[in-house]
Amino acid sequence: MPKEKFIDPRTPFKSARPETHEEWQARMGGEVLAVVRSELYLDFRFLDMALGALAPVPDEMCRGLATDGVTLYYQPSTLLRLYKQNPKYLTRLYLHTVFHCVFRHLWLRGRREKQLWHLACDIAVENVIDHLGRKSVTRPLTYLRQNAYRRITEEEKLVAAAPAYRWLCRQTPGVLRQLEREFCTDDHRLWRDDPPDTPQQLPTPLPQKTWQKIGERMQTEMELRDKEAGEGADALQQQIKAANRSRRSYKDFLRRFCVTREEVKLDPEEFDLNFYTYGLSVYGDMPLIEPLETRESKKIEELALVIDTSYSTSGDLVRGFLAETYTLLKGRENFFHRMNLHLIQADNAVQQDLLIRNEEELIHAMNHFELRGGGGTDFRPAFAYVDRLCAEKKFTSLRGLLYFTDGMGQYPVRRPGYDTAFLFLGDRFDDANVPPWAMKLVLEEEEFTGTPRPSSALAKALEEDEDPFRELNNT
Repeated sequence: MPKEKFIDPRTPFKSARPETHEEWQARMGGEVLAVVRSELYLDFRFLDMALGALAPVPDEMCRGLATDGVTLYYQPSTLLRLYKQNPKYLTRLYLHTVFHCVFRHLWLRGRREKQLWHLACDIAVENVIDHLGRKSVTRPLTYLRQNAYRRITEEEKLVAAAPAYRWLCRQTPGVLRQLEREFCTDDHRLWRDDPPDTPQQLPTPLPQKTWQKIGERMQTEMELRDKEAGEGADALQQQIKAANRSRRSYKDFLRRFCVTREEVKLDPEEFDLNFYTYGLSVYGDMPLIEPLETRESKKIEELALVIDTSYSTSGDLVRGFLAETYTLLKGRENFFHRMNLHLIQADNAVQQDLLIRNEEELIHAMNHFELRGGGGTDFRPAFAYVDRLCAEKKFTSLRGLLYFTDGMGQYPVRRPGYDTAFLFLGDRFDDANVPPWAMKLVLEEEEFTGTPRPSSALAKALEEDEDPFRELNNT
């Protein structure tokens, strides 16, 4: 996290002139946050790094508390009023904002609708706090909260941000208004807001890397101090473990299996137009330099893509994954004109192998694709089949094998001679038995299933309210 020079708001006022009321409020707000942080330290020692990672700075523009992953902005007058009227809520508010950073909610929205994502993150964090069972943050659970937690658990199995978002997409505007009133807590205006077409290969923000390290340390300390964390910390441990998994876009991950070679294509970057025009001006119709007809490209040449078609894998998710795969493979920026792709279906045996060598065969395969299988899951037959293809020279320089699955099956013991990655979708998988030599990648379900609700669903619901920028919940 970058080191910036922040003025500690708790520093005693030193000036020949009298201290203004606004300066006094800012200083007292810093004192209040220090007291709240100390109370949380006593109850949650595994949060020591997280609680001290945000530098407090007064800001009259924010509502309550807001953060960008580096600084904790607070509204002094609101903070002092909360501390006087409801200090326990202020403790929850501070912990709520810190948990957003621990779970990396600020940087994981992707193509999801903004307001629905913010509400889903609030629900996920409040669920964790409500299940901690510590007196400093305990509050009565309303029926609306209990019913929301129960329904998300029944339909999505886990009350985390991504499952909560999928559940919210199926709710009516009236329900969304009630949930927004109940769970709206801190100010999210400083969260990263990339447009949907932002390239996925942008470098990871430095604050996100810092919170990744903090989350990994929290996970280790909670596992070592299981008794100290308490029985109610199960929801917190699940979300920290999920947040610490590698989550990248499918398109970005495919670049790992690229090779560099020349292909027939004009390379304007290597063509000097000055010499070309100089030759034309001196010798008439004879240019000095011809444009290069080949260029070096880094693309995928050979790949084995295995689809788990066992009974435990959802057919809709497989079709969504294949549709996204088709879109990426069809793009000329990802594959060479001549490719060697084996699209394999397998459950406890290899059911089908489609050889794809060019775009025409890819289009034909996707238009006539049928799922085959439905038995149990065993990964070993697919690996044995790919090994045989390599031995028969049907793969000459196989870069890797991608296995789309839910993880519930028998893994091979020995590492193959090519890179292997198991692709898991959303939160519906079990990666406990994945071998250490294999890569694991968690893909966001919305990347393949799309957004089932118009982007303005929650915005329209809030427009029907008289005051969408209402006071903080339960203040």
